[in-house]
Amino acid sequence: MEKIKTVGVLTSGGDGPGMNCAIRSVVRTAISKGLKVYGIERGFAGLLAGSFKEMDPGSVGNIMQRGGTILQTSRCLEFHQKETRKEAYNILRRKGIDGLVVIGGNGSFNGAYLLHKEHGLGVAGIPGTIDNDIEGTEYTIGFDTAVQTAVEAVDKIRDTAHSHARTFIIEVMGRKSPDIALRVGICTGAEAIVFAHTKIDYEAIMEPVRHGYERGKNSSVIIVAERDTPGSSYKIHEVLKKDHNLDTHVCVLGHTQRGGNPTSRDRFLASLMGYEATIGLVENPTGAVVTSFHHGRVQIIELQKCLETKKIVPAEHILLAQTLSI
Repeated sequence: MEKIKTVGVLTSGGDGPGMNCAIRSVVRTAISKGLKVYGIERGFAGLLAGSFKEMDPGSVGNIMQRGGTILQTSRCLEFHQKETRKEAYNILRRKGIDGLVVIGGNGSFNGAYLLHKEHGLGVAGIPGTIDNDIEGTEYTIGFDTAVQTAVEAVDKIRDTAHSHARTFIIEVMGRKSPDIALRVGICTGAEAIVFAHTKIDYEAIMEPVRHGYERGKNSSVIIVAERDTPGSSYKIHEVLKKDHNLDTHVCVLGHTQRGGNPTSRDRFLASLMGYEATIGLVENPTGAVVTSFHHGRVQIIELQKCLETKKIVPAEHILLAQTLSI
């Protein structure tokens, strides 16, 4: 089995806090193993454009606390084409890169897996998406920070909701996964949580709100997960006002959840995943692997196991939210 001599690392798809920690870990781990490392700017689009820069330990100094990604990112629709992937592989080979670390979500992992399947390139994935929607891992880089950012925002809105005796509908990101909405709803004591994958049940929204007012509460919070088109909260606002006589105020948190300093949890697990992904690539230079967080440990599993979107809502968490919202 040939040994890897040069590694490329890129971030692809949506950005998330903690990606820089993963980049730093990949670069320094690879160098510690005697490998040359290239950072590929702007994801797969940058790969096709030949946007490479050689990295050294100083290239990733003082970046752990920064949100986003120093390599920048993009979405590359051209990568769906087989001929485009062939050209991408040829570009990597001409640069001498024989192993690729991809930090991103489902689309990024699919692109990496096809490079491996079609051309035998060794690839290692690191799950990086605030949605926490990758199958095969309980945790993705950026999720913890996104939840914390949203919780802090909802706490502030709670203050003004109480002061003015108002009900707020707060829309959070995560249209492909219920995890952000569920975690934020539980951590902020929301009266109701509306998921993107379910039909909107207005009576289910109103019931805990009514119970709250009946026992003396003067304000309430409804957490809504964004749908394919952001802004569904405004429709919910209109129906609640027209059909249920509940006047609400809407706040869409949007992309604020993607930025900001990563939490210590995101920093630690991103660093650990970057290390394990690089070691996994060195030990299996012709394989396709990914780091997975499971039962409190980061482990290496086959990349193919992580290509499906995770949409399962833990039943016990739903029950918890319902129980505590009375």
